Amino acid sequence: MATIREHIRKKPWLGWLLFLATVVVVFILGLLASSIMERRAEAVFAYQPEVKHSQWEPRSEVWGRNFPRQYDRWKATSDTSFRTKYNGNAQIDMLERNPRLVILWADYGFSKEYNQSKGHYYAIHDIRDILRTGAPVDGQSSPMPNTCWTCKSPDVPRVMSKIGAEEFYKGSWEERGHQIVNPIGCADCHEAENMNLHVPRPALVEAFNRNDRDVEEASHQEMRSLVCAQCHSEYYFKGSGNYLVFPWDKGRSVEEVEAYYDERNFSDWTHGISRAPMVKAQHPDYELFMTGIHAERGLACADCHMPYTSEGGQKYTDHKIVSPLNYVEKTCLVCHKESEQELIQNVYSRFDKVKESQYQLEKLLVKAHFEAKKAWELGASEEQMQDALMDIRHAQWRWGYVANSHGAPFHSPIESLHIYNTGINIAHEARMKLSRILAGLGYNKEVKVPDISTKAKAQEVVGLDMDKLNRQKEQFMEKVVPEWEEQAVKREQNYDIEKLEN
Repeated sequence: MATIREHIRKKPWLGWLLFLATVVVVFILGLLASSIMERRAEAVFAYQPEVKHSQWEPRSEVWGRNFPRQYDRWKATSDTSFRTKYNGNAQIDMLERNPRLVILWADYGFSKEYNQSKGHYYAIHDIRDILRTGAPVDGQSSPMPNTCWTCKSPDVPRVMSKIGAEEFYKGSWEERGHQIVNPIGCADCHEAENMNLHVPRPALVEAFNRNDRDVEEASHQEMRSLVCAQCHSEYYFKGSGNYLVFPWDKGRSVEEVEAYYDERNFSDWTHGISRAPMVKAQHPDYELFMTGIHAERGLACADCHMPYTSEGGQKYTDHKIVSPLNYVEKTCLVCHKESEQELIQNVYSRFDKVKESQYQLEKLLVKAHFEAKKAWELGASEEQMQDALMDIRHAQWRWGYVANSHGAPFHSPIESLHIYNTGINIAHEARMKLSRILAGLGYNKEVKVPDISTKAKAQEVVGLDMDKLNRQKEQFMEKVVPEWEEQAVKREQNYDIEKLEN
């Protein structure tokens, strides 16, 4: 076989061709090397700290001076245009969409107003401008405790660092309104010194300790869920001091948490129609996520809600926290091979099936509440009603455990269906017991449910004066909130921020 040298001697033009090809390859490799060096230099430049601040700096815009890309994406959570088939992050009046909720929460704050969460950017605005926190004007108190601020702001761990968690929880909600002004942000998840993930709120740490676990020993991947779990979990307010507790001592399943509450005779409120002692599930997102296939495969919350992105040669997590369906190509398609359309349809299919069971359970519960009311009207005794009321409590607890959890039909569809189906069975048991009580009291007819076809009609049935409540809230927003903001501006002018020389 002839060598390259022999081929070139016979065909000189071939030598020139090889020479030119070599020049082109070297030129391209040079450009690539230059690009890599430029991107590395850009990354180093972009992340040189500009300011030094304390761990308790609550303003994300200050942290953002050192991490502008992440901060810009955090600010993007102010966009509320994204809608999915069931939720998204758009403003949705959930009571208007489903008036049965008003009945299920009769005599509880959520029957006044309950909206789809718009996102972390609006955490402070949404807790102020909601009827559940009342209208504390001119010395009046809110119906809610200071504990309700806990997951709304990095100002919370700031204040806790000064007075302690126990003292922070005490008192009514309006007492700390001037202190809690910055929405969920950087300090809620990161350490200022090195940006490591951490959990600054005590409830999750304490729950781990009671189960002989230490959050400090969690892996980085676990922490990418635990920083979310410090707020996205089931909780209750314990004792007269309204101390925030995660009820995980017996386990995190719906049955284990129910047993925890029952042993302590805990209830959030007495139902305004049935008089059943009720427990409202808050948002056990972490608990249900951990029973699903994605957690089983080792994924964390951040893998889907904060997918990796890149800009200027820098790879970082996208801090626009929203449904993964908002950017399927960065989330689902990283692992799955189906088309985007197929994946979205799979999600909706799971939601559809779980929602069918949810609505069935809601209808049974609404009937049970009114049947219990009828039994009381006919003179039923406490002893007669006890078992039926406990069934109503347990069935509605199961309904809320899934219905109040963000994304449960996707996070864990099998567990969600199990919980709803057991709730349906318990609700049927409650109605059978009530039917026997009613028959024993001489009532053998169907108990009619009032017209609750709209939010307004349902709220009238439970006795809410919505015009009065809305007027009071408007007065609060116009008079009190500006005073809180003014106090915050004066206080934050004295925060210690050191300009670094780069």
